[in-house]
Amino acid sequence: MAFLEAWHIRTRSHSCVQSGKHFLDDEMIVAALFPDPESSGWLRRDFSIEGWKNRAELGEGCFSHWKTVYKAPVVHEKVGVTKESPIGLLRRLVMDEEEHTEKIRFILAVMLERQKVLVETDTQAVPSGILRVYEHRKEGDVFLIRDPNVSLDQVEEVQREVMDLLEKAQAERDADDAAESEVVAQSEPENPVDEAENPASWFVGEASCQ
Repeated sequence: MAFLEAWHIRTRSHSCVQSGKHFLDDEMIVAALFPDPESSGWLRRDFSIEGWKNRAELGEGCFSHWKTVYKAPVVHEKVGVTKESPIGLLRRLVMDEEEHTEKIRFILAVMLERQKVLVETDTQAVPSGILRVYEHRKEGDVFLIRDPNVSLDQVEEVQREVMDLLEKAQAERDADDAAESEVVAQSEPENPVDEAENPASWFVGEASCQ
């Protein structure tokens, strides 16, 4: 079946699909994946523990399910990013869904699991092999990664590919930042305040290059 070959991401819900009750922060819930009848992807449904027990027809056709801890979204959290992170790279590669990145996706998922960013919640046998289900510990995103049976002598080569992709993304980001800084510097209006009376102006030139 075609839907078993999709690698879509689904984020956790904030309320029980069975009862409609909003989850509390750190509440134990049940996440479940279902084939999406309208596409080749998946539907994620989240249940309270009680809701899962009383799920009735809502639980029919479940492909995978696991218990997880609900984390309320953090409002206005700003994270400084200086380069494309491994989780950002994995998200991009999963969304692109290109066959030649399959091994890279798997190695990234394993790396992120070891770093405790992802947790493997389930494995399912599918016609093409083993499908591993990973969940982002904090954000709740779900990644479906097929295990490509990477041999030990291939691991180092794939890891180098991962580093090359991260370094390329960093170089592109640096170039964009430099171009943006140049535009800001060129459009900066002259400061009418005497520099001797405004120490902050001493660092204007340096700040514009950061």
